[in-house]
Amino acid sequence: MFTFRPLLGAQSESAASQSLLELDGGVKILIDVGWDETFDVEKLKMLEKQVPTLSIILLTHATISHLGAFAHCCKHFPLFSRIPIYATLPVIQLGRTLLQDLYASTPLAGTKIPASTLSEASYSYSQKTSAFLDSEILLPSPTPEEIQTYFGLIHPLKYSQPQQPIPSPLSPPLNGLTITAYNAGHTLGGTIWHIQHGLESIVYAVDWNQARENVLAGAAWLGGAGGGGGEVIEQLRKPTALICSSRGAERSALLGGKAKRDELLLEMIKSAARRGGIILIPSDSSARILELAYLLEHTWRTETKNDSSPLQASRLYVASRNIGATIRYTKSMLEWMDEGIIREFEANAGSNQKQGLSDSGHGTGPFDFKHLRLLERRAQIDRILGETDNLGRSISKVILASDKSLEWGFSREILRKISDDSKNLVIFTERVGRVENEESKPTLARTLWVWWEERKDGLISEGTKNGEILEQVGSGGQVVEFRDAKRIALEGNDLSIYQQWLANQRQLQTTQSEDVLSLETHDASSDSSDSDESETEQQGKALNISATMGQVNRKKIGLSDEDLGVNILLRKKGVHDYDVRGKKGREKMFPLAVRRKRIDDFGELIRAEDFLRAEERDEVTGQEIRSQAGKDDSKDTLGKKRRWDDVSNQRGQLKGNNKRQQNFRGQIGSVNSEELSYGPEDDTLDEEADEDILAPSRLEYLKESVSLQVRLAFVDFAGLHDKRSLQMLIPLIQPRKLILIGGIKEETLSLANDCRKLLAAHTGSSEESTIDVYTPEIGDVIDASVDTNAWAVKLTDSLLSGLKWQNIKGLSIATVTARINASPSEPIETKTEGNNKKPKLPIIENEEVKQGAVVTTSRPTELPILDVLPSNMVSAARSVAQPLQVGDLRLADLRKIMQTSGYKAEFRGEGMLLIDNSVIVRKIATGRIEIESTALSTEFTSTISTTLQQGATFFAVRDRIYQGLAVVK
Repeated sequence: MFTFRPLLGAQSESAASQSLLELDGGVKILIDVGWDETFDVEKLKMLEKQVPTLSIILLTHATISHLGAFAHCCKHFPLFSRIPIYATLPVIQLGRTLLQDLYASTPLAGTKIPASTLSEASYSYSQKTSAFLDSEILLPSPTPEEIQTYFGLIHPLKYSQPQQPIPSPLSPPLNGLTITAYNAGHTLGGTIWHIQHGLESIVYAVDWNQARENVLAGAAWLGGAGGGGGEVIEQLRKPTALICSSRGAERSALLGGKAKRDELLLEMIKSAARRGGIILIPSDSSARILELAYLLEHTWRTETKNDSSPLQASRLYVASRNIGATIRYTKSMLEWMDEGIIREFEANAGSNQKQGLSDSGHGTGPFDFKHLRLLERRAQIDRILGETDNLGRSISKVILASDKSLEWGFSREILRKISDDSKNLVIFTERVGRVENEESKPTLARTLWVWWEERKDGLISEGTKNGEILEQVGSGGQVVEFRDAKRIALEGNDLSIYQQWLANQRQLQTTQSEDVLSLETHDASSDSSDSDESETEQQGKALNISATMGQVNRKKIGLSDEDLGVNILLRKKGVHDYDVRGKKGREKMFPLAVRRKRIDDFGELIRAEDFLRAEERDEVTGQEIRSQAGKDDSKDTLGKKRRWDDVSNQRGQLKGNNKRQQNFRGQIGSVNSEELSYGPEDDTLDEEADEDILAPSRLEYLKESVSLQVRLAFVDFAGLHDKRSLQMLIPLIQPRKLILIGGIKEETLSLANDCRKLLAAHTGSSEESTIDVYTPEIGDVIDASVDTNAWAVKLTDSLLSGLKWQNIKGLSIATVTARINASPSEPIETKTEGNNKKPKLPIIENEEVKQGAVVTTSRPTELPILDVLPSNMVSAARSVAQPLQVGDLRLADLRKIMQTSGYKAEFRGEGMLLIDNSVIVRKIATGRIEIESTALSTEFTSTISTTLQQGATFFAVRDRIYQGLAVVK
C-alpha cells in the first residue's frame, strides 16, 4: 500500500513544499518542511496534526521552500524533534546558516499566535478581547543556539548510500524500509530520494536540474556529471511511483545553455556599470547564491586585468547576516560540487605547492575570494553605499543580497536606498510567484515582477558587442509600500493574554508527554515494583518540565524554582546547591546536558577549527582570541575554576561598555576578517537597533511609501528543469504511476497531458488511459499502490530448509512449491482490571469501558502458512515446474562482456546488438530478450529449449546472458 498527500506545494504558486507518504503497515514519511515568505502558522496546521504519527522525516534542499519551517516545528511541536530526520551534509550545514540568517533578519519569522488560539486563552477574562486579539502577539523565536541544536539532530547521508532508517518512538516497525539519496543538481547537496519498502519503489524528485552548472553537477538521472549515458541509472529506473515537480513545465531553455545565460547576466551588469549604477541581485542566502558568487568572483579575476572593462572600477559584495558561515562550510564541501570545481582546487593546490606557498594562507581556491567582500552588518552596507570617488560620484557596485522575496534580509534595505536613481539596476534571477499574506497583498518582489512582465513604463533595449539585445524595464516612478515589522514588548492586557495562552500550551504539552511516556512503556512488564513506577512518574514529570523549558526560555516567562527542579543547577546562575532529600528518580541526580556525537562510517566527525594553531585561529575568526581569555572574569566566578592567568588578565583588562551581544557570527562560521569587512573601522560599528527583544513581544508595522526609479531585468538562474528535460526524462524513467506536484495549476495539467501521450508512446500502447498520472491539490490523498499479486506468508521450518536460494543484485530468490494452510482468527476475551494507573489496552474514541467488564477483541490477522507437499503430490508438481530467469540485462553490459571475451560486438539501429555479424540480440519494451542467428531464430523468454543446435557464437552469447541472470529452478 502507498498513499501520497501533498500538505503544501501542489497546483499552487507558492514554492513551499511538504509531502506525506504513507506505506504499508502505517509507516509515514514526511518529505520537506517548507514555508513561504508569509510565515503563516495556519499553513502548518495539517502538518501539526500528522506529527504524532510520523516515522521519519527527509529534507531535500537548503531553501526556505523546503525547510523554512524546520526550526519552528522543532520548537513549537513537542514531538517533532523526536522523529529521526535525514538529509545530506550540505543541506544540514547550509540549512542551519539559512535559518539563522532568517531569524536574525526579521521578526516575521517568529510567526504570530493565531487569533483563534488567543481567543480560547482569553475566554476566562472579563475584559473585551477584541482589542488585543489584533495585537500580533509573537511566538518565541528559536535562538541561534537552538537552531544549531535542531540541525545537530539530523542524520547526515551521502549520495548513493542506501540507509535503513530508525523509526520514531511512536512509529510502527519500518519492515526493511530503505532510503537512498541521489544528486538533484538544483542546490548543493540537493536530493532526489529513492524509497524502497517491500514491493514499492518510490522516487521523489522535486526541484532538480539536469544541466551542468559552474558549481553544481547535473542530476543523477543519467549517472551525474560523469555519466552522460542514454539510459536512466538502474536504481531510479522503472519505479512503482514517480513524484515529480511540474514547475517550469511550460518554460523553454535558453538557447546556448549555461554559457549564454552567464554571458547575458554579465552583459546586464556591464551595462549598468558603465552608467556608474549600483546593481542589486536578490538571491537566497545559502543555496543558489553560491552559483552566482562563484561566477562573479571568477569574472572579476579576469576582467580586472582588462583596462577597458567597466568592471575594473566596480566593486563586488555579498550581503547576508550569516554569509561568513555559509562560505566557510562551502569551502569544506568541495567533494559535493561539480568535477570542474575539484579539478580547479587540485590545480591551484599543485601550483601553490610548486611555488612554495603555504595552504594555510590565502589561497586561490574556488571560494577563496579576492574581489568578493562579505557584508554581515547593516552599518557595513550603509557605509559602502555612501562611498564616492574623487569627483563625488557614486562608485559602481554589484551586490548579491538575501533574500529574493525582498520581504526580509539586506536586499530589502538596499532596494530602499538605491530606489531614487534610474542608473541603478535590480536583476531577478528567478521567477516570482504570487504568495498572498493575510491582507491579500503580494510580496514586494512579486510587485516588481509584475511590473517587469507588464512593461507599462517602457522597454529599454541595449545592444552588446555580440549583437545581443538586453531588455530592461523602467519603474517610471511608481510607488510601492514598504511594510517593515518591528518587535514591541508586551504590556498590560496583551501580556496577560500571552501568559494565559502560555499556561494552556504547557498543559497541552504535559498531556502529550504523558501520553508518549505511557505508549513507550506499554510493553514493560506488569510486575514492576512500586518504587519503579514512582521513579517512572518522576522521570515523566522531568520530561514534561524539559519540554516546557524547550518551548519558552526561562528569562521570558519567569519559571519558578519549583518548576525547574534539579535543572536549576544548569538554568539559574549562581545556584550551586540543591536539596535532594525526599526526591526520587532523576531529581536525585546531578543534571548533565549530554550532546550526541555525530558519527559516520569512518568514525566521529571532527571540527577542523578545533585543531588550528593559535595564529591560524586568529586568521580564521578575525579576532585575537588570546586577548579574550579574561573577558568574563569580572563576572561571578563562584563554583568555577580559575584560569592560571586570571589575575594578570583582570589587571590588564580595559573597562568597556559594549553591551551588544555578538549574535552568532562569532560562534559559528566566521571567515577571514578581510572578507568580512572593507575597512578597519567596521569592528567598532554598533547596531543596537538590530537587537532582538528577548521578552514576550508583538509585531508593529511601520509603513513607508517609496517611489522607484530603478531599472528591472531578469536572467534565469533558478537552476530548475525545463519543458525539454521533463519530456525527455520521464519516458526514460518509465514509472508505473506518475504524481505531479510543485507547480501552478496550468503547467501541472499541461505536463500531465504531455506525459500521458509520451508514456503511452514509449510503452507501445495506443490508449492514454493505461498510464496513471495524478495531479493532486493540497490535502488530496492519492492511492498509488503497486498493482501486483503478492502476499505475505509464513514458511514452515521443514519447507525453508529445502529451498535453494539464488542471489541477484542484493536479493535472495527461490521458487516454492508448497501447500497453503490458513488458520482463522479467534476472538479473545480480556477482563479489564480495576485501579490501574496506566491502561494496558488502547482506548477507542467515543467508547467507554466500564470497570470489570469483559472486552472482546480480535487477534491480529494471522498470515497464511506454507508447508511441504505430501509425498503423493511431489512428483506431479516437479514435472510442471520450469526454470525461471530473473534479472535485467543491459545490452551495453553484454556488449562489453562479449568484447572482453574476444567477440566483435557493435550496436546496429535502436536497441539491437550485432555479434560477429551472425547473432542479433534485441531487448523489447516488455523486458524480454530476443536472440536471432543466421541459422535459426528463437525467442528467449522464461524458458529456452536445450535442444536447439546453434553455432559456437550463439551458444557463447546465450551463456553470457545466463551468467547475467539468476536461473531459479
